[in-house]
Amino acid sequence: MSGPSLSRVPKSWVLLACIGLLALNLRGPIVSVAPLVDLMQAELHFSPVMLGLLTSIPVLCFSLAAPLASLAARKFVAEFAVTLTIVGVLAGVLLRSAGGPALVVAGTVVIGVAITVGNIAVPLIIRRDFAPRRQGTAMGIYTAALNIGSFLTSVAMAPLAALTGWRLALAAVAVLAVAAVVVWVLAVGPRTAFMVSGEDGVDSPRAPVSRSGWITVGLTAGFGGQAFSYYGVTAWLPSYLHDELGMNAAQAGAASSIFQILAIVGGLGVPFAAKYMSTTAVAVTLGALWLAVPVGLLFLPNLWWLWSTSGGIAQGGGITLIFIAVIKLARDQAAAGRMSATVQGLGYCLAAVAPPLVGFVHDSSGSWTPALLVILGSVLAFFVGTTLSVRKVPKGR
Repeated sequence: MSGPSLSRVPKSWVLLACIGLLALNLRGPIVSVAPLVDLMQAELHFSPVMLGLLTSIPVLCFSLAAPLASLAARKFVAEFAVTLTIVGVLAGVLLRSAGGPALVVAGTVVIGVAITVGNIAVPLIIRRDFAPRRQGTAMGIYTAALNIGSFLTSVAMAPLAALTGWRLALAAVAVLAVAAVVVWVLAVGPRTAFMVSGEDGVDSPRAPVSRSGWITVGLTAGFGGQAFSYYGVTAWLPSYLHDELGMNAAQAGAASSIFQILAIVGGLGVPFAAKYMSTTAVAVTLGALWLAVPVGLLFLPNLWWLWSTSGGIAQGGGITLIFIAVIKLARDQAAAGRMSATVQGLGYCLAAVAPPLVGFVHDSSGSWTPALLVILGSVLAFFVGTTLSVRKVPKGR
């Protein structure tokens, strides 16, 4: 993606608002299913395995469709890749809420593939259209908005379904997609938003992905550890709190929401911290915060609120730092696209196996200790991989 040749480039604050609105659509449609599984099962007669797949299918798409999304992000105009993302999410949300089991699954796949394109395209747009000193801030706002979208959607689904039924509740997520596509088209212009190819879509010659292929390996290990830990904790923290502390479902859900919403602090805090600390110091700090989650739950579970806070900041900051490293260390846009596809593709592959693997370890052992040790191992992968990889990212840029 080079600079757009035929587009009108919006002012940076307008583009930032568009990216934030787009990000609200990149996780919310996935988490919207979880509060409604009982209602959906009663009507659709899904098995527990199929219900689990409704939340894991998009994550699998993040992994399996990443190479295709990277190709699309390089071949198409950047603005069209974003349009494709929003329209795809809108179509998938409406399809998922419209019919029987087959349409629910088909809509979920469409949502997953569309979001995968956005996962690749947005960091590349930030790299292309923001000055180096503002790229970190833009990335922080993007990742914070991802978590805001997840939080708002998960909170709104159950009460909305009680008023309208689960189908209309799921379809209501489309409101954010409609708002995003309208604002996006107005910001960049209809011609650019729907222009499939041009100078911006010409794939550049292959170039080294970074100063060293080992940086990509390290970032992949870091992102994989981050994603595995996030999805593992998200899936099983409520059950842990119920089993170990006797919380009911409502209390455990509210407690685990701390882990989600504090990601906003991490996403916005990392670019600020990077202005005054080395990126290595930021990575070490985030690693320590992440390590507090499994270690704290193992030895001092009554302080769950502290570990949820620590982990929330770490998971929001971790993904921000890794994306900043991708856009800073890649030599050009094509290389950034390939690096992003590698890091996210392999990383989300690990994320997809986290909930069933952690659950299997817990069920097999009859204890949460081995399951928490699995999370500890993935956190260590994030700690080591990220810390070793971000050393070349300059401070304050």
